[in-house]
Amino acid sequence: MAYRVLLFYKYVTMNNPEKIAGDIRVLCQKSSLKGRVIVAKEGINGTLEGTSENTEAFIKWFLSDSRFSDVKIKQSNGDGNTFPKLSVKVRKEIVGTQIPLEEADARVKTSPRLKPEELRSWYEMNKDFVLVDMRNDYEYISGHFRGSIDMGMKASRDLPKATEKIESLKEKTILTVCTGGVRCEKMSAYLLSKGFKDVYQLDGGIHSYMEKYPGKDFLGALYTFDQRIVMNFGGKREIIGQCQLCKEKTENYVNCGNDFCHLHFLACANCAKEEKVFCSNSCRETIEKETRNLSLVSN
Repeated sequence: MAYRVLLFYKYVTMNNPEKIAGDIRVLCQKSSLKGRVIVAKEGINGTLEGTSENTEAFIKWFLSDSRFSDVKIKQSNGDGNTFPKLSVKVRKEIVGTQIPLEEADARVKTSPRLKPEELRSWYEMNKDFVLVDMRNDYEYISGHFRGSIDMGMKASRDLPKATEKIESLKEKTILTVCTGGVRCEKMSAYLLSKGFKDVYQLDGGIHSYMEKYPGKDFLGALYTFDQRIVMNFGGKREIIGQCQLCKEKTENYVNCGNDFCHLHFLACANCAKEEKVFCSNSCRETIEKETRNLSLVSN
């Protein structure tokens, strides 16, 4: 049975987000779709998986709503296990930036979109531009565009502080990139509000570029927020991620066995073969000490 993964978003005023969230939840449950959908007054952001037949039915229903009729829904192959369950929630933002609307309201003003074909042309002509990766640092390590800047963010709310890193680039041509485009929509708007002069966003995000130009310019694999963890679209490519523990090349992510840390990091198959993997000796020693203390108490 063929499965498809859908990725979609739009910044658009939603006067009754609870109503559309409820409608989506009912349809997804009836169609056995799993994934995550966030609805807010500023728009919608979702990724869902289901059979080809059921995802097509969802697309037809979704695009029939005049608010979403122009949404470009990205599709990729699934295996039926991309998401463990369905989650449809109403929140304040569709991306958790915590940036005030007066500084970044993507419904009102955002940066121009640069088509994947245009970015390819920029690379080919060696255009003078700066590519700024707006994803989290743990996403960047397994795959990113050549020459791009890692903003070093742990979460989207870190953007205001992270922007200090590129303060000197306000006169440069800036291209922001993220997975599917939803983060760049608001983050590029924020850069404009902070005085950056010439800002673009990659239309459709990294996903659209890799789909059109597999193995070109994007190094490594694309991080995903689902059971796949990373994905690639074929073409010639090399693994650029490095095991945090031994520096071997890998695209295998694990979580630190210290629950107070729980860092999401890269660990090769050899280093990750233990039942619990720790990101550092400090985390390992902390858990070993706790285990010894518990053993003494129980005895």
